[in-house]
Amino acid sequence: MTKGFGAAIFGCAGPELLANERAFFRDADPFGFIVFSRNVESPDQLRRLTADLRHAVGRDAPILIDQEGGRVQRLRAPHWQEWEPPLDTALRAGSVAQAARVLGLRAQAIAAELAAVGIDANCAPVADVAGAETHPFLRNRCYGTNADSVTVIARAVADGLLAGGVLPVVKHMPGHGRSHLDTHLALPTVTAGLEELRSTDFAPFRALADLPMAMTAHLVFAALDPDLPATQSPTMIRLIRDEIGFQGLLMTDDLNMEALAGSLADRTARSIAAGVDLALHCKGDLAQMQEVAAAAGQMTAAAMDRGRAALAMRRKVAADLPALLAELADV
Repeated sequence: MTKGFGAAIFGCAGPELLANERAFFRDADPFGFIVFSRNVESPDQLRRLTADLRHAVGRDAPILIDQEGGRVQRLRAPHWQEWEPPLDTALRAGSVAQAARVLGLRAQAIAAELAAVGIDANCAPVADVAGAETHPFLRNRCYGTNADSVTVIARAVADGLLAGGVLPVVKHMPGHGRSHLDTHLALPTVTAGLEELRSTDFAPFRALADLPMAMTAHLVFAALDPDLPATQSPTMIRLIRDEIGFQGLLMTDDLNMEALAGSLADRTARSIAAGVDLALHCKGDLAQMQEVAAAAGQMTAAAMDRGRAALAMRRKVAADLPALLAELADV
């Protein structure tokens, strides 16, 4: 990493990389890429796509995915495993220790599936604490309803991904569990006081602050910054860095989500100015990506250092997926 890459992570439109996308990625040189269901047809096709994305920028760029299990998983049957929602698995396990064992093994199996098609980062674990008010879009993606259990299980998931050669991207800092609205559609405001937030929502992220990558939350925390969502708030990014102690590579949640206001250029610029390292744009729309790339600019020297440290944690693993699935079936 000798120069600043574009301070963005981008998707592409379909299952094959188009010529105009290839040219854009060559020029914009984003830090990495993200794939979605629209990009997936078969294992062979996906391997070609991930190789083409890396070839477009001429390096071993990270390729991310959301493969949590349940509603949020982009790789599905018949070519990949269908996983139940994490909260369902955790509750059915009967104890926190058993839930951590099962979800940790599952994360290692997911990592084996991802690595086999050239994907080396997963947007998980979800370290948000589910509560009575948590919106259904998030609730069953969580691992529990108290900070201690979420911390234990999220650590097991992160360790399972790393053991399988895949970087974990912990989300959504500094905590999304109090969201009573779907942030794809609206901006929620959290009214809990600072001490309550420290002991609940922030606690798992503080315990997981050593992980290599993280994603921000599009929520307003009224006790700290009543005007700006965490993704765009210098106050909240300082809290993530200083109080929570996360020194890894920090990316936004998807900038197309309607919790954020203004043009894509505005959303991008505000996030980068607040101290986020990377702008995440998921839609695969070329004109929008051009707008985001122009507003994001290049990664700062500090962001490059964090990126280098994160990528150093990738490793090639000769995973035995059938053995992992057999072990899962026995627990």
